[in-house]
Amino acid sequence: MSATFGGRTGRQGKLSQWLLGRRPKEAADDGGREALLLAAAGAGLPLAPAAHPAPDYRCSCDRVGCPTPARHPVSFAWQTQSTTDLDQIGRWARHQPQANFITATGMVHDVLDVPLEAGREALERLLGAGVEVGPVAESDDGRMLFFTLTRGTPEDEDEWWPCELDCHPETMDEHPGLRWHCRGSYVLVPPARLPGDEQSVRWVRGPEHPLPDPLSLLELLTDACARHAGTDADQAGATWPLRH
Repeated sequence: MSATFGGRTGRQGKLSQWLLGRRPKEAADDGGREALLLAAAGAGLPLAPAAHPAPDYRCSCDRVGCPTPARHPVSFAWQTQSTTDLDQIGRWARHQPQANFITATGMVHDVLDVPLEAGREALERLLGAGVEVGPVAESDDGRMLFFTLTRGTPEDEDEWWPCELDCHPETMDEHPGLRWHCRGSYVLVPPARLPGDEQSVRWVRGPEHPLPDPLSLLELLTDACARHAGTDADQAGATWPLRH
């Protein structure tokens, strides 16, 4: 995927025709969940089914002590399973009405994942400066997700490089500030439910916004994270080093 994300008239037209051609009863689900998932897929975000909350703050996977309840794919093959096929996603959404969905990063898009307050501050500054900001989601577990173009894919290895900010699902705790989800990682895509009463992941800016270059957001996001970390450290009487 490239910057053509913003000029997807054909794909968007296909999505509109697909939705308009469905019967109202089929399209009417919990808060428009299926329509939102189809909109994300129609914008080019590859999706795959994920776990969902179970009673008593548990995960639907039934794993004892699941470390990421309702936040992980249901299949170990999620990277190859992830798709933008509208028919397939529609079937998943209808046959798994409680399921969350993840979007695999590093294929079409990356995600810059920051603490919520730092993200809100950075978003206000970015919009105030006239910087093009793409889709943005908020999570009630205290994170804000900035969706960007990916740095690279397996098809263009020369354009992909590792860095300490890269975040894979198993290393998320190592990046309490800014996490850069790229190849081999994923995030929940809105709408998603989290354990707890009325806890969710939702769009602040929807997937209709073009994906920006991640480097155009990175400086303001890291600055906001540094200030956020400094405030937390002052309050705790300790220091926390931001990774670079």
